[in-house]
Amino acid sequence: MNVQNVKQEKNRLSFDMVIDAEAYEAGLQKAYLKTRGRYNIPGFRKGKASRKMIEMYYGQDVFLSDAIDEIFAENYEKAIEENGWKIVSQPALTNVDVSETKELTLSLAADVYPEVTLGQYKGIAAPKVAAEVSDEEVEQELDRKAKEVARIETVDRPAKEGDTVVIDYEGSVNGVPFDGGKAEGYELTLGSHSFIPGFEEALIGVTANQELPINVTFPADYHADLAGKDAVFQIKVHEVKETQIPEKDDELAKDVSEFDTLEELRSDIRANILKQKSEGIERAYENAILEKLSQNIEVDIPAAMIDDEVKAQLNDFDMQLRSQGMSLEQYGKMIGGLSALETSTRPMAERTVRIRLALAKIAETENLEVSEDEINAEFENLAKQYGMDVEKIRAAVPQDEVVSDLRNRKARDLVVGSAVATEPAKAEEAENKE
Repeated sequence: MNVQNVKQEKNRLSFDMVIDAEAYEAGLQKAYLKTRGRYNIPGFRKGKASRKMIEMYYGQDVFLSDAIDEIFAENYEKAIEENGWKIVSQPALTNVDVSETKELTLSLAADVYPEVTLGQYKGIAAPKVAAEVSDEEVEQELDRKAKEVARIETVDRPAKEGDTVVIDYEGSVNGVPFDGGKAEGYELTLGSHSFIPGFEEALIGVTANQELPINVTFPADYHADLAGKDAVFQIKVHEVKETQIPEKDDELAKDVSEFDTLEELRSDIRANILKQKSEGIERAYENAILEKLSQNIEVDIPAAMIDDEVKAQLNDFDMQLRSQGMSLEQYGKMIGGLSALETSTRPMAERTVRIRLALAKIAETENLEVSEDEINAEFENLAKQYGMDVEKIRAAVPQDEVVSDLRNRKARDLVVGSAVATEPAKAEEAENKE
């Protein structure tokens, strides 16, 4: 095999792959042996006709397509390796020619890894706010913890908002009960707005063992058979229950945490909120830096690279959906088709590819390398992440990919580590000046 007529325009590479007559003949023979059972030749049992007979009956090119399948992969990989090409798309077969000397010429085209011109990647200015926790936020979390251990107790008094009433009810329209309008022992929290307007409000002030009618009108946007209709619910009240939220004191701290005092609990809550906010701020800061980095490069990205990233992101989304009992196909039906989802995913996919290209170029420019220990540690991490044996991970994940990911991480750390954090307003001013 030899490669001829190599041409490249931007990121599109075209070339001819010439297979010598001997290799082509071997491919034809393999194709014949694999596919001869497809062909019916009069006078021969199926699969028993000679290759020459099949070629005479069906034409000289009858095995051409299958022979190409036999020959292609090995020779294509060899051509890529020998020429050092970084192909990023599936090759397109643009022409097939068999010469008089039985040489096979395959004309191919494919996208190659694009050239990247870096802009600024050190000292990028990006907005970063300070992490602060207000007393109100601490108290809100403390209130939430108190509600988690609240007790609900039956009380002998009229119901008020926030109470839970245990009721039987049956609804009717023009004296005729309707489906779904009846329940027994139903626990309804007044003020939850879980029933149609007017229902819960009419139960304010009721007491245990009271019976009463409630007149309501179904909303106009309710389901069709009841929309806008007047209805009467016959109610029987069994119990009125009060939610008793404990006082915020040292006893509460002991009940909801490992701390002995309320102040210790407050300090821990503040620290946890601060940690969460700080992590969120760091993520936003890093995203802002990488967004600017992606805008600072010049690159013509082959569509195939973005297509592959769209597929990868949709595959990740599919895995998330499946963990919740739904598939991507089912989700697509709910939103009227997957094409809209693919379209909306594309901008993020392009951003991801731009950032990846920028980081790879920085790693190359800065001569960032990874050690054997770092590679081994990454395989160990992947094994733990997927719950697999390290050797199985090594067999499944090419080491080149691991090395590339590690180098890109180092490049990202370099970019983020050298960035300049600014106040949001000042960052906008700096951007406008540029």
